[in-house]
Amino acid sequence: MASPASRTSMVLSREECDELRANFDEIDVNGSGFIELGELHEALECAGFKLYKYEVLDLIKEVERGGKADGRLEFHEFQSLVEKLFGRGFKKLISKRENIETHGGMTEASVEGTTHSVKKEKEEQVAFTDWITRNLQDDPDCQKYLPMNPDTGDLYKKAKDGIMLCKMINKSVPDTIDERTINKNNLSIYRMHENLMLAINSAQAIGCNIVNIGADDLHQGKPHLVLGILWQVIRIGLLNAINLKDHPGLVALLEEGETIEDLLKMSPEAMLIRWVNYHLRRSGCGRQIKNLTGDISDSVAYIHLLHQIAPAGSGVHTGAQNEGDVLQRAELMLQEADKIGCRSFVTPQNVVDGNDKLNLAFVANLFNMYPALDKPATEEEYIEETAEERTYRNWMNSLGVLPFVCHMYNDLCDGRILFQLYDYVQPGCVDWSKVVKTFSKMKANFQKIENCNYAVELGLKLKFSLVGIGGKDINEGNQVLTLALVWQLMRAYTLSILSSLDKSGKPAGDQAIIQWVNKTLKDAGKSREIKNFQDSSISDGQVVIDLIDAIKPGSIRYDVVRDGGSDEDKLANAKYAISMARKIGARVYALPEHIVSVNSKMVMTVFCCLMVVSLRRQTLDDEGDVPEFAK
Repeated sequence: MASPASRTSMVLSREECDELRANFDEIDVNGSGFIELGELHEALECAGFKLYKYEVLDLIKEVERGGKADGRLEFHEFQSLVEKLFGRGFKKLISKRENIETHGGMTEASVEGTTHSVKKEKEEQVAFTDWITRNLQDDPDCQKYLPMNPDTGDLYKKAKDGIMLCKMINKSVPDTIDERTINKNNLSIYRMHENLMLAINSAQAIGCNIVNIGADDLHQGKPHLVLGILWQVIRIGLLNAINLKDHPGLVALLEEGETIEDLLKMSPEAMLIRWVNYHLRRSGCGRQIKNLTGDISDSVAYIHLLHQIAPAGSGVHTGAQNEGDVLQRAELMLQEADKIGCRSFVTPQNVVDGNDKLNLAFVANLFNMYPALDKPATEEEYIEETAEERTYRNWMNSLGVLPFVCHMYNDLCDGRILFQLYDYVQPGCVDWSKVVKTFSKMKANFQKIENCNYAVELGLKLKFSLVGIGGKDINEGNQVLTLALVWQLMRAYTLSILSSLDKSGKPAGDQAIIQWVNKTLKDAGKSREIKNFQDSSISDGQVVIDLIDAIKPGSIRYDVVRDGGSDEDKLANAKYAISMARKIGARVYALPEHIVSVNSKMVMTVFCCLMVVSLRRQTLDDEGDVPEFAK
């Protein structure tokens, strides 16, 4: 039975009601008249609401407390929920469907009745095609893909073998993927899928949030999936160098009363806005911006920024500000950007429309090309992020926690991200009614400590070892104690995946993993074994390489494995081992240096992830669900 038509609303206009109905119908593709509560998050995102997972869970609980026991929402009930959100201060952002085409999804959730949308004008497609062409034009392995037509589906066809995706990941974070592991010749469907699996797992390892996307989805060239991964990879590459290590001159952005610590706590996006305003002040134009949407839409800020950062003799001027038509002014501004090789990502329409994603990319590229910051007379000392910290941060971001984690200790100090991690480790373990989600000005510090106290309490309930750790330690950013908690969350998350696949039902642990490693190696006729995760023999990477070959016989090219014991040989093998693990499906976050230094924590996660791959393959074999090309 179809749900009632849009009722008269005191909150939404008739046009907004119609748009909301259209968004609802995108989820209800089979015309049943309802959506499942499990689809509520996607339905709200489709309507333009970006909510935390716990906020959606709170809404679902509200619905259930109201007597809704069938797990479904009809349209009028969905409309009521949206009106409640408006009543709680959410902006009216009902997504317009004009210039939108819908595509049936490729994931299991999509098959069950969800759809995805991409803009018909293909703004991102054009921008990303141009960026990829610029970045890969000198790569001999990519010559066969270039040039690409930005106005057609060329990008999706040429990305389907995984090579360009792997190359772009290495452009954003150099050496993430060992080139020796990329299949470049004899590209059968099977070998293409291997490349795509390598790209997906490597993208997650650098912090991309990739949910329910498989190699087959990308091979079929679904635009929203390809563009989604590409944007995250490009964004990470653009923002990676916006830090004090690469640009000590960023200290010039400090305002009165601020310290280096304040700068270190800023997100790259916030630093970029500071940087733009710094140059606008120096230009004397009288402009300042607060965002990269409406504040830049008339191009005036960009005109003065370009004039300020352009090298002498480049011919960049501010004459474009005299143009009365905003669209033509944006075009003239971009012509100035082209003089210094920075006409990338945005079209004049993107600037006028205030496209936040593409304008962020445009400004980040300007910064990377021409920061125009003087080197400070005395360089400030600060502690650089360690490999272990980077691994934890990338793991958190790959899960899709909000907000995005830029500086771990600062971003975890209010507890909210920790609760999201707990919810991934053991769904339902967080009592969200105990969590302070919005802090009051007068009580903010007290509320954050309360959250952190509850985070420690949850850890104790999950039998974490948290001796001497209190909520105040997390709130104050105590590095040693925060790392201890985060490691146990990561460990528990990894083991929970393993336990879910173990038919014995026994909780997974270190000894079980070590026993499996040695048995798997022995059964495959390999001579190596490990005593524990601190075993010094792990440092040359060969035991990991042998284990991968045992899980997927014939996958290792032993002609590229080095037998020498030098540090260089060990690192080369470790790089190969990590990339090969990802290529066969292991979601490995550890870095090659973790293997070389035999970091027991990270080594444990590598072996655990490989055990997960092995158990999944066994399960598929038992059920007869392994595709022929994957056997």
